[in-house]
Amino acid sequence: MFQADLNHPSASLQSKLQSLFSLNRGKALDLSFRPPFLQLLEKFGNPHLHLPPTIHVAGTNGKGSTIAMLRAMLQAQGYKVHVYTSPHLHRFNERVVLAGEMISDEALEPLLDEAITLNNGADITFFEITTALAFAAFSRTPADILLLETGLGGRLDCTNIIPPPSASVISAISFDHTEFLGSTIEDISREKAGIIKAGAPCILGYQPPLQSEDGRNPAVDIIVDQARDKNATLYCAAQDWSIEPIGTTMDFIMGEYEISLPQPNLSGDHQIKNAGLAMATLHVLRGEFPVERKAIDKGLGEIQWLARLERLVLPSGLLPDGWEIIYDGGHNDSAGIALAQQAAKWQTQDNGEVPLHIIMGMKGDKN
Repeated sequence: MFQADLNHPSASLQSKLQSLFSLNRGKALDLSFRPPFLQLLEKFGNPHLHLPPTIHVAGTNGKGSTIAMLRAMLQAQGYKVHVYTSPHLHRFNERVVLAGEMISDEALEPLLDEAITLNNGADITFFEITTALAFAAFSRTPADILLLETGLGGRLDCTNIIPPPSASVISAISFDHTEFLGSTIEDISREKAGIIKAGAPCILGYQPPLQSEDGRNPAVDIIVDQARDKNATLYCAAQDWSIEPIGTTMDFIMGEYEISLPQPNLSGDHQIKNAGLAMATLHVLRGEFPVERKAIDKGLGEIQWLARLERLVLPSGLLPDGWEIIYDGGHNDSAGIALAQQAAKWQTQDNGEVPLHIIMGMKGDKN
């Protein structure tokens, strides 16, 4: 996160966000439930113990898109949905969605003031205090369900302080934040698997083709072992459920349940796999949160998730005829592979006649 991420239309909010950002800067990241975080939660009244039923989502790639799809379909059914995601793209408010609406400046500012006052100068991190105030907001505003995204890893992520959720969801696991999570897929997978809880079902998404010597994807093996050890029922992509594109539709199969659906309103074939993960989650939770076919169709057609192969709408005449600008926030190997595959597909569709230009920037800690 950078200073630029704290820009906000409200000068007052921007100043307070910058004060939060300055907390604990320059120190090594400590993945643990640190005393300042636990103490702030207690001062808030332990809001993490008073949340609506929760779907907890971890993974390297696809967790945000999966949450966006779940949100769209659940809201189309009429459920009031809380959402916690990170980072934000345009402004901080995007991180906290209350009952279907991004938190307003009028609600956010007093919550920031309360968090700063309760923290009383303790050595807390930006993500810790953000998570605590989000939990407070979620506990005070009625909703039917919370979609909760991990920040980094899973096992010791701030969000993993919650009691067992209705379901744990793990999307594609790949290499990212290796300085904190480990340098192998096995290490990273163990951290992601930390969100699996005893008695709560876990839904595992499709995994990228990273193979071990015996031909098994090591991420799958780790998740299977962790789920077994924790007595959690596991539903694996390609084994317990599947999804395949068929022309302009996609076929989802889970056990005896089979349905043909419109493809999601997000570009890229990888989003079909994310849609399958969302569908598998809804199917597992159909007893607690039933969603009708018309709500599924409506939700898939209305999904919004910025910076995922997003076509930018620009003023007329700004670009030559036939040109378009597509924006993507991918920042690791799996995201790069997905982008390359989609670029190749576009070239095939255009018969190789449309040139592709890539403008790329990355942080110094990326490969």
